Amino acid sequence: MIQTVAWVVSLIFMTAIAGIFLFVAIKSKEKREYEPIKKKWYKARTFYGTTLVIAFLVITIYTLRELPYNQPLYGDEQEPTIVDVEAFQFGWHISEKEFKVGEPIEFDVTSADVTHGFGIYDEDRNLIAQTQAMPGYTNTVYITFDEPGTYEILCLEYCGLAHHVMIATIEVTE
Repeated sequence: MIQTVAWVVSLIFMTAIAGIFLFVAIKSKEKREYEPIKKKWYKARTFYGTTLVIAFLVITIYTLRELPYNQPLYGDEQEPTIVDVEAFQFGWHISEKEFKVGEPIEFDVTSADVTHGFGIYDEDRNLIAQTQAMPGYTNTVYITFDEPGTYEILCLEYCGLAHHVMIATIEVTE
């Protein structure tokens, strides 16, 4: 259904663009005085340029305002549990593997050898958090688990022949 709608909308826009090209091609054969057109176009160009800049700024601010660049605030009594994670071919060293629901956790992820992908999956195999594990660099993932269960940590970046065995589990309890 969605593909059909996308196809029809695309076809409509392609037809409209082709029509505009035809209109311009037909009208370009007519000779007109250039100065009045030039004056009108400079006004229109200023208006369109200003409108585009304002629209770009508004859309940029609206879409980027909630990026998770900063550490979340947990409150005075709630500090995150810091978990050191080191990826290696072909496994994970995880300093802590048992957590409570609602407990804020900070995963500090690095790699001992090559670049790996650190992905946390819930029991339904939905990716709930991810980052890169890179040698000599630590990336941080902040997460608070909402539901108990067994979560899997998988490597998301091909790292060698035994990449498929890079699986670790963590437990989240009530």
